[in-house]
Amino acid sequence: MSSQDMLKNASTLASYNVLLQVMFRVLTFLLNAFTLRFVSKELIGVVNVRLTLLYSTLVFLSREAFRRACLSGGTDHNWRQVINLLWLTLPLGVLWASLLVCVWLWLLEVPDPLTIPHYGPAVGLFALAALQELLAEPLWVLAQAHMFVRLKVVAESLAMVAKCVLTVVLVVSAPQWGLYIFSAAQLVYTGFLVLCYFVYFLHFLGSGEANRKYFPLQRVADLLPSSVEGEPVIDWTLARLTWSFFKQSFLKQILTEGERYVMTFLNVLSFGEQGVYDIVNNLGSMVARFIFLPIEESFYVFFAKVLERGRDVRQQKQEEVAIAAEVLECLLKLVLVIGLIITVFGYAYSHLALDIYGGSLLSSGAGPSLLRCYSSYVLLLAINGITECFVFAAMSKEEVDRYNLVMLALSISFLLLSYMLTWWAGGIGFILANCLNMGLRILHSLFYIHRYFLSSQWTPLLGLRPSPLLLLALALSAVLTALSEGVFCCDGGWLLRLVHIAVGAGCLLGVLVTVLLTETKLVQFVRTQLLPRYGKKHT
Repeated sequence: MSSQDMLKNASTLASYNVLLQVMFRVLTFLLNAFTLRFVSKELIGVVNVRLTLLYSTLVFLSREAFRRACLSGGTDHNWRQVINLLWLTLPLGVLWASLLVCVWLWLLEVPDPLTIPHYGPAVGLFALAALQELLAEPLWVLAQAHMFVRLKVVAESLAMVAKCVLTVVLVVSAPQWGLYIFSAAQLVYTGFLVLCYFVYFLHFLGSGEANRKYFPLQRVADLLPSSVEGEPVIDWTLARLTWSFFKQSFLKQILTEGERYVMTFLNVLSFGEQGVYDIVNNLGSMVARFIFLPIEESFYVFFAKVLERGRDVRQQKQEEVAIAAEVLECLLKLVLVIGLIITVFGYAYSHLALDIYGGSLLSSGAGPSLLRCYSSYVLLLAINGITECFVFAAMSKEEVDRYNLVMLALSISFLLLSYMLTWWAGGIGFILANCLNMGLRILHSLFYIHRYFLSSQWTPLLGLRPSPLLLLALALSAVLTALSEGVFCCDGGWLLRLVHIAVGAGCLLGVLVTVLLTETKLVQFVRTQLLPRYGKKHT
């Protein structure tokens, strides 16, 4: 497959992933708004912080390193050995589940059973849901490596819809079940995921389509662990790379979920405060998660296939390096523009958004300040996602190992900063600590990218330099929307609120027109690579 074809597939995958994440976040957004009216904020805190942290930690530590290693190098693998390696995620998951369940039950503070009953069974059920999801891991990697872009969208869409429907039905009909409701919904979600992947591959393997695509596996039995006499059971090169990524993934998980670990293990916020913080955090991170994360995941696959890991840029195919550099520059410009827009408009519209979403429960107190700080943090999240996406795809095994030391230092500093800043500034301290650490990670990645292209003619970091006219439009929008909030929002009724919204819409329109006129290279990239209806026509 040529680099142009891989770019087309990665762009299509990113587009579908963005649409998928939009649906996920909108459904979660509506589900949280709905459940806030039926359950307590303490229950929301236990589910969205304590139990979700157990689930995400177990899944991430069990599979993330395998995913990154097995997707490196594209489809040029001995897939029998790769399948064998991927099935190790299940026993590894059982080990992690045994350890984490003991910690969650006996080392952490247990919620008051009168206020939040069924905590013990819920811990076990969330761990079981994580193990159930690991059953589909070999199939997920196969689908990603061979660019089965629609499979992920359909599987996760059906699973999310089933989860939301069950949650709504049980919250309305049996709210006294408490944590059982969310445990059952999580089991249904992972069950649907596994079912969709297995049904698809049962139908696909051995079909005419599989033969036309020269798919490396022919029978359903090929999806199970097996061995061939005379060759190793697993690919030991991938196994060693997996171990390197595993050490890194452990640290990355601490950085990614650091505030939840501090809340969970150090008890700096009550369960009710955790619930409010998590709702504001989810609201603030919606754009980051449904736009930036899918782009990062999809283009990591592209960079990992186009670039030769650990090799000097002069020793690689120059056509493919040129494409990678151009794509990196456009991606940096894209996330920078989106991040700046969110930072500017997030400041003036945080209070209004929280008041509409959750009423005085969220818009009073520290809620608006939290969301304003998070709007600035989104800009750093956007840049870091793309820079690390490229760096992780280009690093050699030795460089990955060295970076693990950097991640260790960042993890320790983040935990210390989170603890100190939270005692000083409450929930805002978590965001400040995240900003500081994210800034350090960005600096490391920028230095790496600069050195990587230093001996070549390409300078993809120019993508971080917006046009002066765009900066001027953003500055004017910041001033106008801030004045509008002071005059029209948010205690004068809905008419004045609509005026405030209209001011923001006019400013946003002006910013977007400026982008179209000044960032023509970015506009062309978005039209031809990220929008499916244009991608099929022009790529």
